[in-house]
Amino acid sequence: QVQLVESGGGLVQAGGSLRLSCAASGRTSNRYITGWFRQAPGKEREFVAAITESGGQLFYADAVKGRFTISRDNAKNTVYLQMNSLKPEDTAVYYCATSPNLTLELSRYDYWGQGTQVTVSS
Repeated sequence: QVQLVESGGGLVQAGGSLRLSCAASGRTSNRYITGWFRQAPGKEREFVAAITESGGQLFYADAVKGRFTISRDNAKNTVYLQMNSLKPEDTAVYYCATSPNLTLELSRYDYWGQGTQVTVSS
């Protein structure tokens, strides 16, 4: 079992920044990749960014490329999502999730956090 706890969400004005954290505990040894996903009201959950366990491979959705940065601190078992130049369309519940495989497909992530709300006002 793997437990994931997100934090760092909140309300911010357009153009502002937030940093989300995803702290992992439990059986984390076979977690090949950790990703951030988001779900806006009335929309499907979508991929945002992902990072491999070594930190050697990073992946971003086109909508956030150049604005968001994913990173990790393995000593703390924590993955971060630095979000800059936020836009109202970034408003969503943000989830972190892990997979034992190199994948960006939502269905192949088997452990999920509870989510943290990000609201960007215009």
